[in-house]
Amino acid sequence: MSKGLLLCRLLIIFSLAVSVETIAVDHQHNNHSAMASSGPCDKNFVPALSCANTPSAVFDNHGKLWLAWVFGEHVYVSHSMDKGKTYSAPIIVNRVPEKIYAMGENRPKIAIANNGHIYISWTQQLPERFSGHIRFSRSVDGGKTFSDPITVNDHLAVTSHRFDALGVNKDGVIYLAWLDKRDLLSAKEAGRPYNGAAIYYAVSTDGGITFHANKKIIDNTCQCCRVAISMDTDQLPVVLWRHIFDDNIRDHALVKFDDRMEAGEVVRVSRDNWQVDACPHHGPDISIADDGIYHLAWFNNAADRHGLFYANTHDQGKSFSEPLNFGNYTAQAAHPQVLSQGETVFVLWKEFDGKQASLITMKSVDSGATWSVPKILDTTTGETDHPLLIADGNDVYAAWHRRGHAYRLFPL
Repeated sequence: MSKGLLLCRLLIIFSLAVSVETIAVDHQHNNHSAMASSGPCDKNFVPALSCANTPSAVFDNHGKLWLAWVFGEHVYVSHSMDKGKTYSAPIIVNRVPEKIYAMGENRPKIAIANNGHIYISWTQQLPERFSGHIRFSRSVDGGKTFSDPITVNDHLAVTSHRFDALGVNKDGVIYLAWLDKRDLLSAKEAGRPYNGAAIYYAVSTDGGITFHANKKIIDNTCQCCRVAISMDTDQLPVVLWRHIFDDNIRDHALVKFDDRMEAGEVVRVSRDNWQVDACPHHGPDISIADDGIYHLAWFNNAADRHGLFYANTHDQGKSFSEPLNFGNYTAQAAHPQVLSQGETVFVLWKEFDGKQASLITMKSVDSGATWSVPKILDTTTGETDHPLLIADGNDVYAAWHRRGHAYRLFPL
């Protein structure tokens, strides 16, 4: 990619005044981070993890690594007993093909309950631009078979129900949260203005057989950034997303549930004051360990406060630590992940210097008070997916996918 094109992409969010319905802007330039077909996968018509789009990974309680990924018009699941050295044959989740969103910010999700049941969610792509349905399937036989997918959003008009986040607590209660534009449709019909989307959720208390009616958390969320979810020590979910404050200030907000079924009060997390009438495609991350500290990471691109940030809260969002700015902004530091193991906390992100991408991590051993020097785990000139952090007990791994290559884990 030429230097001129790189500069152009970096300046998009500052130089264009366009509708969020017509453009998505991303600090991490799109050509490098996209997982488009290339190289050895061009003519591969056999489902293969190496040629998959946007795999998501999780370890179960027995140390088995599970992945959900997209190939063509299907979601597949495969597993590894040896930390990713070899994988099982892929199992198809949706037997009937359907178009599926498979982007870094909007990828299939996988969660495993304590009883070993496997839950998969994804966003089905509908015919109209930016439209979709939230889909869900389950396996109760150790991943041998999956149920016929169900649509979780109970508003079925063709509009945007997308960017799902999936979580399951120790009691087996399943939570799905997503960005939803049903209220935008209603506002248009009534001739009222409406900015962004809303965040909705649904709860299953029977292991994913059914979901309760959808409920709204709040209006005016940013409409195209990933949503993050993590369970608090009381096994109630905490949801984190990019929100629209005031006049298109796109900072972050979270909510902790008051009980199993009801979301609590929405709290503002970041105050970077990034004012942009466009869609960043750059969502936040959250991790909560047994000590109850919320660890948060995000990206913003305001003129005065920009780059990657980390903060924590010891009181469930009543107050936050002073955000730590990390990563090399001039190298397009992007898509941060955070994972807490009590006092030990990891952050992970990637950078691109115009020639190669780098996978970078740093570590805190005092609950985020101080941090190690950033460490480069890998570099590549090929296309890369967003990085992920996953844990097998106390062992933490960085996962990074290059389409056409083996899925890689890096022990931290």
